Order: sequence, then structure tokens, then C-alpha cells
Amino acid sequence: MIQAWIFLILAIILEVAGTTAMKFSDGFSKLLPSVLIFVCYTLSFIALTFALKKFEMGVAYAIWAGLGTVLITAIGIMYFEESSNLIKFFSILLIVIGVIGLHLSGNNS
Repeated sequence: MIQAWIFLILAIILEVAGTTAMKFSDGFSKLLPSVLIFVCYTLSFIALTFALKKFEMGVAYAIWAGLGTVLITAIGIMYFEESSNLIKFFSILLIVIGVIGLHLSGNNS
């Protein structure tokens, strides 16, 4: 199960890197970030596929998408000066609570 967690964490990191590269690509006008989008997302899906050997599909996807969303929101606020307010914070908190709830409800043997 530890290996599945490693693959899932790697998938999340790669998804966040790919999404960040989207911002840096400036609408595919910059070559390196544009290439990184596809490389990071391809590797992310490969890692997620390996994680699915041990995780339930819905739980793994919720963790991958939910924590990716949380991290991308934090990166947007900290590095790209995106807005931050109480509603955004509360909404992210609800995503985290939902991911934890799905994980706790799953059969992660």
C-alpha cells in the first residue's frame, strides 16, 4: 500500500506541475512550458494508473483531483497573486474534508 501512496503523491505533484506549466505557457506561446504540460500530465496519468492497483478508483481520483485543486489554488494565491478570501478558503476546506471522507469510506486494503 505504501507504493500505491507513493504513486498517488507522485501523480498529484506531476498534475500540479503540469497545471502550473499551463499558466507559464501563456496560451501555448512558450515552448518549454507547453511541452512540460504534456510530459507532466502523461507521467501523472501513468503514476495514477499504478496507484489504482491498490486504491478504489473513486477514492484515488478524489484524492488526486482534490489535493491537486488545493495545491493549485495555494500556488495561484502565493505566486500568481490570485485573489484570496474567506469564501475561497472555506470552499477549499470543504474539498479537503470531502477527500478525507472519501478516503475514510473506501476499502484501501
